[in-house]
Amino acid sequence: MSDYLVQLFSDKDIIAKIKGKMPHLFQLAELENSRAGKLGMEIGSARERIIIALLMYRFGEENVEIGIPITGSEIDVLLFSNPISIKTATSKKPTSFKLIWTVDRRKALEFKKKYQPAVDMIYAQIFWGGIGYLYYFPKESQLRVFKKIGRKKYIRLPKQGTNPRGVEITKEALVLLAKDKQVLKIEINWERGVDNFKVYDRWVELWGVD
Repeated sequence: MSDYLVQLFSDKDIIAKIKGKMPHLFQLAELENSRAGKLGMEIGSARERIIIALLMYRFGEENVEIGIPITGSEIDVLLFSNPISIKTATSKKPTSFKLIWTVDRRKALEFKKKYQPAVDMIYAQIFWGGIGYLYYFPKESQLRVFKKIGRKKYIRLPKQGTNPRGVEITKEALVLLAKDKQVLKIEINWERGVDNFKVYDRWVELWGVD
């Protein structure tokens, strides 16, 4: 387990900030990354940046490395050189999320054949109008579940003839992960609070700055 992520999920001040600010920040991200009421694919990257900013706030920007190729691997950020994967999904219960994004069937099959949990993971389960969680899934917890249920039950491939754009962890695996003895979580009341946000206002304002 990462001592630093244990600190993050145990710090009373940080927990209070997560509970109070994360729904607001995630709602702003959704408003900025939606069109005609539908979220764009870039919403995942926007949420990821919010969580990375939290790591920077808590541990200092100099200890958070973000220069990871977007298509390079499952690693999204390094915290004190420790690789971390960041996942987010909107659901009432832990159901599934994308392990990788790809529309290539061959790459999906290759990923399933070779995949094994290798890094710590932060997972935000968003449930607007209800209770969700921010989870810390240690690498050890992921490996324990992976070995318990096996590769076939841990990973779900996209159905042929569809375009779901990714390979997912299964509901069974995620439910077991959420219950693992080493997993830490922070309960969040996902209430929307922004009513009059205008996406273009700050850009219009910046155009007016000399």
